[in-house]
Amino acid sequence: MGRIVDIGSRIELVSMDPHFHEITIGLYRQEHDGAPVYRVHTYSGRAGADQRIAFVSNAMVALGGMAQTPDGLLRFLCGEAHELACRRVFLEACKLASGGELKARPLTILDRKSGLKIKASGTGSGEYRVGAEGEGKDGARRIPAIAGGLVKLGEMQSRSPDSVAFSCGHDHDAAVGLLLVRAPNVRAAVREQETAGARGVLAAPSQQR
Repeated sequence: MGRIVDIGSRIELVSMDPHFHEITIGLYRQEHDGAPVYRVHTYSGRAGADQRIAFVSNAMVALGGMAQTPDGLLRFLCGEAHELACRRVFLEACKLASGGELKARPLTILDRKSGLKIKASGTGSGEYRVGAEGEGKDGARRIPAIAGGLVKLGEMQSRSPDSVAFSCGHDHDAAVGLLLVRAPNVRAAVREQETAGARGVLAAPSQQR
């Protein structure tokens, strides 16, 4: 007889992993000792599926600055959920092929719309100031737009037109570097997230090969 395991509430889904036989991978949220933790899970019984899940979990550690518990659960070191940011980290981790290099993304990007180099500089206590360098145009307009993108993608607080912060009061450089890539086109990022969640559901073990 199969054993039913409570893996938590599903908060994000990749219905077809392009890097491993199009298996379905879900991100689940649990509570351990009153603190939020996350589990990457698949019902697929394919040989190598466990290794794929382990890679995605490790990628989330690198890309999101998360920590991994001995039993493979993920959490932010500050102890807060940061659920929306975690969902984005998960989606980005699933885009990587297993075996690829894992490293945090820099806090700078090239904004294609303006031609400016955009940088998020940590000022302490979880606050980041968005600035621009270069000879591009529309810096006065693009900086607040990108800061607003960080607010939407990471559930951050807006302190000023160019300053955002995490409510936990802790720095999350790796997560901000990842979110900064998507912040210039936040509408597309939100659509992608909504589409990923609506594409399907995790199939029972008997339905996957």
